[in-house]
Amino acid sequence: MAELKVEIPDELNKEIKESGVDMSILVKRLVKQLEEEKEMTDWSVKLQRASRRGRFNELKKKGLV
Repeated sequence: MAELKVEIPDELNKEIKESGVDMSILVKRLVKQLEEEKEMTDWSVKLQRASRRGRFNELKKKGLV
């Protein structure tokens, strides 16, 4: 497993320790959420690129670009 090192300001670190939040659990949840959203993100990027490509070709046929 990879290791991630994050530097945060001392004041924020103090607040985190006082709150009792386990940062390793929080980061694991965030990574899991990003993994779950990756498929949707990839799909939306692909759709956006296809849309732009189609629009560019339209404008090119009209001699606007």
